[in-house]
Amino acid sequence: MRWTAASAGLLLSLALGGCAMLNRPKQDNLTSDQTLRSGASLIDLRVDAPGDLKALLENNLDLARLSALSAQDAVSEPELARLVGAAPAQVRELLETEGYFEPVVQVRREPGERPVVRVHVEPGPRTVVGRFDLVVQGDLERAASSGDANAKAVIERLNNAWPLKVGVPFRNPRWTEAKSNILAQLRGEGYASATWSGTAATVDVPSDTVRLFVVADSGPLYRFGSLDVRGLERQHESTVRNLMGFGPGTPLTDKLLLDFQDRLQGAGLFDRVTVVLEPDPGQADTTRVIVTLHELPLQQSVIGVGYSNGAGPRVSVEHWHRRAFGFNWIARNRVEWGRDRQTFEGDLSSDAKADLWRNIVGYAVSRQESSSDVVTSARLRLGRSQSRPMLDRLYFVEGTTATNAAGAVHEHSNAVSGNYNWVRRELDNPVLPTKGYTLSVETALGRATANNVAGAFSRLYTRGTVYRPLGGNWFGQARLELGQVIVANGVDVPDPLRFRAGGDDSVRGYAYRTLAPTHDGALTGGKALFTSSVEVARPISPRLPSVWGAVFIDAGRAADRFSALKPAYGTGFGVRWRSPVGPLSVDLAYGNETHRVRLHLSVGIAF
Repeated sequence: MRWTAASAGLLLSLALGGCAMLNRPKQDNLTSDQTLRSGASLIDLRVDAPGDLKALLENNLDLARLSALSAQDAVSEPELARLVGAAPAQVRELLETEGYFEPVVQVRREPGERPVVRVHVEPGPRTVVGRFDLVVQGDLERAASSGDANAKAVIERLNNAWPLKVGVPFRNPRWTEAKSNILAQLRGEGYASATWSGTAATVDVPSDTVRLFVVADSGPLYRFGSLDVRGLERQHESTVRNLMGFGPGTPLTDKLLLDFQDRLQGAGLFDRVTVVLEPDPGQADTTRVIVTLHELPLQQSVIGVGYSNGAGPRVSVEHWHRRAFGFNWIARNRVEWGRDRQTFEGDLSSDAKADLWRNIVGYAVSRQESSSDVVTSARLRLGRSQSRPMLDRLYFVEGTTATNAAGAVHEHSNAVSGNYNWVRRELDNPVLPTKGYTLSVETALGRATANNVAGAFSRLYTRGTVYRPLGGNWFGQARLELGQVIVANGVDVPDPLRFRAGGDDSVRGYAYRTLAPTHDGALTGGKALFTSSVEVARPISPRLPSVWGAVFIDAGRAADRFSALKPAYGTGFGVRWRSPVGPLSVDLAYGNETHRVRLHLSVGIAF
């Protein structure tokens, strides 16, 4: 094996974790009393090197900084000759940081009124990783040697996470980054005091390979011992402890602490939460976890105003009380008054327990007016709910009553049902998504009474939306919505349990809730539902990245049964403003059944 002075010097610098030539301080002056002035440059530097190496040299060579000086800036001939003479060694040092250890470098100066300095580089073969060894010492190694499956799994994850695998081109920045990331991962596995005992990168120039060797001292595994809660004023510490989800002796990994922090943040009681451990190696088996909280106000109100083309203008008031009746319960009430819809709804929920489950009591009264009927309804539900960043679940028993008034005809119906709802979100941004999906599923099984006829029913509903970047700064989204109410002949369910289509978030080009079956000249809710939508959009101008243009096609309808469902189509274009509170949309859509263009405007602002 043949070694060079350059590779030995690099080994020393890599073992110490750095490279001295990557970032030289900029030289604004060559002498203490000179300043830059405008005019032709002092020299003309021309670098001939492939790919990113050209930019590396142009940005870091001392000659490159000299070429930025004005011709009026004096520099002595010996100084210029020194810089030209030093350039080959400087080029080699810079290339070594990118894994090139055998470059051919030529630097030539061509005389003239403005000298030309040419730097020609043939980098030669790039050094790749030939071998990687990770050695673990301390408690982690001892546990793995004794057969502990969790310790073995940690070491396996560390090896799998190492990015500079055999055959990967070697770069000093990636080497430094890899060491930092692996040490951070080891600490995140519960070994908060982990350090490097030694690291080395040994370059074998003849084979163009480098051997990477790292030795980590894990230190002790930190386990939970006690909880220190800070910042509580009105809420009880028992609420925090209920959300821990772990007990004494549990290894304190980053995931464990972050999950605990997410549960506290999702409890609806705090606006700021931090969860950290106190790393005292002498107390590793009984580590103290410190939770610092800032409570939301005991009572809070939000006023909202909005407008949509289907439902018209509206105003709402929502109020929270975070210790209702002096207990650990949260009361939420909301009133909305609009042109076509008036509602009062609310719920009373217990503080979140383990896994964020809450006991809930929900209630609502609403009046919904359409072009042909008015539906007045009320409901009461008892159940449990769970809300996580990516998953919501709800199961409950509900009683529903409704009156459907179409002219002089009034139909009354009631239902009692057991329900389970499930919502999954995988989005890059929950407010302004461009990648991911959402999926919701609702199921119900119960008994309904209408027109003195009673019977069992079931209800199924699902809605999925997919978001995808399409390339070329285009983005797409697609939606599919399906619903079905299954009842015996002669049995009907209250209108809020049936389906209607049409409007801003359904089938554009048609009025709100108008794509539904007609009975005796009046629209009613259907027992079958199908809607779909495909939309592509992109920013209108690079100067206005938050303003998008979009084209779309929607299809769908509600009907008494799927065999009678003939989709209506709406096509159009629109503008989206991706505001911090969500996308605000203006659409023009043409309905193939109405042969009319309809404006759809959806705007909502909370303050």
